[in-house]
Amino acid sequence: MSNEISSSVKVRFSDCDPIGHLNNVKYLEYMLNAREDHVEEFYGFTYEQYLKQTGCTWIAIQNEIAYLKEVKYNSKVVISSKTIDVRDRISKVEILMKSEDEKIIHSVLWITVIYFNLKTRKSEVHPPQTSALFHKYLVDLPQKEFQLRTEFLRKQNKHA
Repeated sequence: MSNEISSSVKVRFSDCDPIGHLNNVKYLEYMLNAREDHVEEFYGFTYEQYLKQTGCTWIAIQNEIAYLKEVKYNSKVVISSKTIDVRDRISKVEILMKSEDEKIIHSVLWITVIYFNLKTRKSEVHPPQTSALFHKYLVDLPQKEFQLRTEFLRKQNKHA
């Protein structure tokens, strides 16, 4: 199994601006919804189940997004996600929105989350089994900074 998880979605009219391009905030919705589905399908749990079992969840502390190429109404896109960094308390995910043939990257989103206990209202260290699961799917990107990653993907788009 690949460590990059993908799913497809069709861009809806109601999610577009008056000129027929996907609204910027909707990129986030599509990408976050896809990641939630990916976690359930490939990691084997829902956020709700995990919270009930552990009392902990992940809280977004930073989002970085770059819009590389517009997405037009009625097009189909592939959304992929992968874990790109795992530390004691923090992990980072990359989500890409790509053309249906996966040759063009429409947008890239990096989400940094902190592991958080809702009862104590404090961050905690990932439990060993959770950390091991995340490390199992960890992808080591050559670009360690968002700006460098964005530049790399823009260049990749030019050659597509």
